[in-house]
Amino acid sequence: MPTIPTEPPGRKLLEGQHVVVTAAAGTGIGGALARRVLLEGGRLVISDAHERRLGETADALAEEFGTRPTTVTCDVTNEDDVQRLLQTSLDEFGHIDVWMNNAGLGGNGLVTELTDDQWSKVIDVTLTGTFRCLRAVLPHMYERGAGAVVNNASVLGWRAQEKQSHYAAAKAGVMALTRSAAVEAAEHNVRINAVAPSLAMHANLAKVTPPGLLEELTSKEAFGRAAEPWEIANVMVFLASDLSSYMTGEILSVSSQHA
Repeated sequence: MPTIPTEPPGRKLLEGQHVVVTAAAGTGIGGALARRVLLEGGRLVISDAHERRLGETADALAEEFGTRPTTVTCDVTNEDDVQRLLQTSLDEFGHIDVWMNNAGLGGNGLVTELTDDQWSKVIDVTLTGTFRCLRAVLPHMYERGAGAVVNNASVLGWRAQEKQSHYAAAKAGVMALTRSAAVEAAEHNVRINAVAPSLAMHANLAKVTPPGLLEELTSKEAFGRAAEPWEIANVMVFLASDLSSYMTGEILSVSSQHA
């Protein structure tokens, strides 16, 4: 069996930073990212479209860290929700140092069989939702002359995989959005980067993936295993921290194989 490494301790990479994480509920990358922010000394607002799961995540973080993060129910396809998340975060913190765009939606379907609604829903959550959040938070960061945004893309933005055309197109769009927005933001001393995970295993992923596919994808990974969600979160925290101060518009593949 492949060896899963021990999660490293916090190194105060986000000490005192005010951080917003979208799609932070549950056992996937978002939940791991929220936890990592607290391990690294950040102050946290978390959001998700699933109110119950969001509350459960906040309760678990409170039990572990002694402080319950502020929660905001937010559907990133709804502009009013995004604006409420922004305003609640500003009311809580006074300013925002880091914004993590983690919301995304996948699915499976052949190009010849996808409906307009299936296509549009994935694009709206994954790509347009990231755009809405950028549009909301960047003016605040520009005014301060400081800030970092980290988006969650995917290696499927580069790599071909059947039945993933809508998701791949959305994630490729996130990559292009990251690069172009970063050029605009640089003159305001704001950095925008993204991660591109290959495969991060968690319970929700297993529920929505066809039988046998996860095993096939895992077999292609050089380490013989999928990433743990915290391994993706660690790289997102790196991109948010001052360790990556000269990086903007970059897409980091978090993968044990060629992207």
